[in-house]
Amino acid sequence: MPEPTLSIVTRTQGNNSALKTGEIAPAGFDLAFEEVPVLVHAFRRMVRKLEFDVCEMALTTYLCAREHGVRFTAIPVFLVRAFHHGAIVRSDASAIRDPRELEGKRVGVNRGYTVTTGVWARAVLQDEYGVDLDKITWVLSGDEHVQTYVPPPNVVPMPPGKSMEELLLEGELAAAIGLQSDRPDIGPLIPDPVEAGLRAFRSRGHYPINHLIVVRDDVLERFPEAAVALFEAFSESKRRYLDQLAAGTLANPGAMDRLYARLLDLGSDPLPYGIAANRGMLEALVAHATTQRILTAPLDIDSVFAPATRHL
Repeated sequence: MPEPTLSIVTRTQGNNSALKTGEIAPAGFDLAFEEVPVLVHAFRRMVRKLEFDVCEMALTTYLCAREHGVRFTAIPVFLVRAFHHGAIVRSDASAIRDPRELEGKRVGVNRGYTVTTGVWARAVLQDEYGVDLDKITWVLSGDEHVQTYVPPPNVVPMPPGKSMEELLLEGELAAAIGLQSDRPDIGPLIPDPVEAGLRAFRSRGHYPINHLIVVRDDVLERFPEAAVALFEAFSESKRRYLDQLAAGTLANPGAMDRLYARLLDLGSDPLPYGIAANRGMLEALVAHATTQRILTAPLDIDSVFAPATRHL
C-alpha cells in the first residue's frame, strides 16, 4: 500500500535541504513540495484557505491566526531565527539618531502590523532603548494575512501613490521596519546591528524565532503519527546541516549560514528545535504580541503545539 503523500511548502535553506532533495523523508509519508517563490504568499494562502497539508509559517501570523480560529497546529520546528536590530532603517538625511526620538513620529512597517519581524523589532526598541511604542504611529505598506484581525488605533495604512522608500527619503516617515533597499543613503538606525544582536544574545539569551511549521488539523486527525514523523525528519535534516557548518564543508554559505556558524563557535545550537529549548523566546514573543495588541491575551505555550511533539 503506498504511503500517504502530504503537500508541503517550505523555503529551501540549509536546515531543510536534505528533506527537499529527498535524502530524508518522514517515516510513513511522502512529501510533495510546492515551490512558492514569495514565501509570504504561501503564508497567506495557508491562513486564508488552508491550501497545503504542511506549511512553513511566520510565528506571529500563526498565533494570530489560531486566535482567530484557523484550524492548523504547529510542531516545534523553528526553521528561521534572526536578530532584528538591523530591520529598523532610517535615511541618512534624517535627524533621528536615538531610537527614543521615534516617539511622536510615523514609522513605516513593511506589509502588516502582525509581521513577526515587526514584532521583534518593536520589542528591541522597547526593551533595549525604552521606546514607548504607543507614542509612535505605525504606517503599514500592506494588509494582514489574518483578515479578521483589527489593529490598534495608532496603526494606519500607507497613503496611496508612493512607496515606503520614497516616504522615508522625503521625511514623511522617521524610520521603517523591514524595508529592503539597496540605496546607500538608507541604513540601520542601530549601529553595527549584527554585533548588537550578538550582544543581546550573550547578555540575555535574546535569539528570536521567526518561522515554524504548521500542519492542518484535519491532517493530524487523519494521521496522528504525522506530527512526530515530521519533527524527526526536520530534525535529522538540521543535524546534517549543522555537521556541514561545523566542518566548514557547506557549499556557498550565505549571510545567515555565516551567522549560524558564529553561534556554533559560541557553543550554541543556532537552530534549536523543541519547546523546552525555546520556551523563553516563545514566552517573550507571546508577551510582546500581547503588549502590542496582536493577541488579545497571553496563552499557554504548550497548547499551540501538537500534543505528541510537546516532549520532543
